[in-house]
Amino acid sequence: MAKTEDIRARKPLPVREDMREIELPECLPKSEQEDVQAPELIRRIMASPNYRLADEDVDFLNEDEMRGARLMLDYQKAEMLLQEQGIAHSIVVFGGTRIPEPYVARARVDELRRECAACPGDEELKQKLAIAERVAAKSRYYDVARDFGRLVGAEEGPHGNRLVVVTGGGPGMMEAANRGASEAGSRTVGLNINLPREQFPNPYITPGLCFRFRYFALRKLHFLLRARALVVFPGGYGTLDELFETLTLIQTRKIRPVPVILVGRDYWSRVFDVDFLMEEGVIDPEDRDLFWFAEEAQEIWDDILRWYARTGRDLVAPPERRPE
Repeated sequence: MAKTEDIRARKPLPVREDMREIELPECLPKSEQEDVQAPELIRRIMASPNYRLADEDVDFLNEDEMRGARLMLDYQKAEMLLQEQGIAHSIVVFGGTRIPEPYVARARVDELRRECAACPGDEELKQKLAIAERVAAKSRYYDVARDFGRLVGAEEGPHGNRLVVVTGGGPGMMEAANRGASEAGSRTVGLNINLPREQFPNPYITPGLCFRFRYFALRKLHFLLRARALVVFPGGYGTLDELFETLTLIQTRKIRPVPVILVGRDYWSRVFDVDFLMEEGVIDPEDRDLFWFAEEAQEIWDDILRWYARTGRDLVAPPERRPE
């Protein structure tokens, strides 16, 4: 009886969290003294890729069968970090990567003109010059996108930097928008995509707010999760992809409508004829009003504010429904 009472009375100190006084048997490898081959056999077992932890085994994560897990990770990393950074609302800016700053575009035109003068019969050079001149004419939109980024970046008010410019993180029009926002002292986001040839982010994205996605689909989702407006500058296939997908989501009310502004009426009127689509009966008249045109930075910003005022919605109010 006394022995039982002693055991109950004994109150040991808490055990250490990080180590034991005596190691468990499985924490000690079989020694060479017990089996001369043991150390080499253990080394070979532990060196096998199959011994890696699943989340540390890159080869395993890249297997086709793990696509579901990769899709989840592609979404979740950016989502968690954007939430941690307090990024609640965005103005999304798309546009061509091939449209540089005006002085760069003009320098390319001057270079090709000199080459054409030296080789007046070279038709390929003449074609390159004609294209370069068209790019130079559109390069004015670099300054418009930069000015627009400044306007959004300066609109801190009581919300701080919770309303940010988000782009695809590349050069051209996207660089210009990120650059303007950065110059205004705002944080600004870039969503890069993993390509067979490495894509470099433009240098004006806030460090820690540039994300690289494996899948275009998850990148598209993150463009729209926080979007309060879509501003689209002249661009090519990638720009058209994002534009038409957004218009389709608004048309079908898969997402709540937001302002969609196409910058450069002359360019966009040639890229696609929305009146033709309506006349052909493949879209409805109301679908023609899902977007409109603008030319200058202040006009774009005023249009966004006016749209929200007319709908009675707050530009930075929490969304009622996020894209699925």
